[in-house]
Formats: sequence, C-alpha cells, structure tokens
Amino acid sequence: MFTGLVEDLGSVVSNNNGTIEVSTSLDGIIKGDSVAVNGACLTVTALRVLGATKILSFDVSFETAEKTGLSGLSKGALVNLERALRADSRLGGHIVSGHIDGICVLLSRKKLGNFEVFEFSLPNELSRFVVSKGSVALDGISLTVNDVGEDSFNVTIIPHTIANTALKTKKTGDSLNLETDIMAKYAAKLLRQSVPKNGITENFLKENGF
Repeated sequence: MFTGLVEDLGSVVSNNNGTIEVSTSLDGIIKGDSVAVNGACLTVTALRVLGATKILSFDVSFETAEKTGLSGLSKGALVNLERALRADSRLGGHIVSGHIDGICVLLSRKKLGNFEVFEFSLPNELSRFVVSKGSVALDGISLTVNDVGEDSFNVTIIPHTIANTALKTKKTGDSLNLETDIMAKYAAKLLRQSVPKNGITENFLKENGF
C-alpha cells in the first residue's frame, strides 16, 4: 500500500524483455521490497549500488505492461518512486494500492497564477469512480479532482508537485497511469449488491429508510 506522495524522481536505466531498471537515491531498499514506479506496485528483484546511486531491477508482468505505460518508457525517462507504506507511517495523501486501473491522456495544461490545471481523458469504464473533490493517483501522485466532464477530468497542481515529480516533463498527448480511489470502488460494489435485480422500487426505498 502507498500514499501517493512521491519520494524520489528516478531515471530509467534500461527497459527490455519485461525487466525495467531504475536509478534512485532512496535508502533502505532491499531485494523483495515493493516500490511504486509511476504508481504501479513492483517488486525489487535485484539491486546494485553505484556510489550514492542504487539501480533497482523490476520484472513487469504481461498484465502490468498491458494496463500501464511502463513498457513504453525509454532510457533516461523520469519516473515517480515511492516505497511501500509502513505501519508507523503518516498517511499524507490517500490510500493507493499500486494496482493501475487504466491509462489516461493529458489533453491540456494551463497556467493559473503559480499553479497549473491539467485536463485528462477519462476512460468510460472508470468514470463512475472519479468524482469532484475525490482522489485519484496519476503516475503514482495523489491528487484531488476539481471537475469531471463526460469524458474528462481536471486537477490543479501546485508548484512543489510539478517541481518534484515527473509531471514537469509531461506534454499534451502523453499517457499517464490512472488509479481511481479504492473507496469509490468499494462503494460502487456495495451499491450494486444492495440494489434489487428489478431496480429501485417504492418498497425497496421504504425498507432502506427512505
């Protein structure tokens, strides 16, 4: 589990045949640890140290490659890194599982004073999980949704987030990993289970206190 607060900007060292290598300055990582790479939870399969820099190796499964943009990352690309949440850690963002739901595309980014407003495409199958003032994780970054349209949503990014994440490199047309709020998924599942097959009737509303 993660918080969506990026700890380090890593750089892709190599990305071939289902294995991605990333450089980082993070300490305390060992083989077998879970690390979110652009929001996708991956397991460290190998680690080597070059001075103050660590090179982490990860295996990317076929399913993860399909659901995320990891397989398309080229050498030198910046990636957002976060170590797994510890039991005694503060939850500063929101609960992020590291399981990517799909890909969204950056439609526009506009300056708003010192801030920037990013607009992204919203896959139809994920739209019920994205609400105004709700949370999303974009490339592993915990963000609050401003507004939601029929097929898009936007977020306002503060200068600190732009400066310290890979968002600073993003341009119109780029793809990002999208994880919707896990609480919204559970709520949607509970609602589906509670509504009778014949729909919402007068009796159903009375039985549920309406």
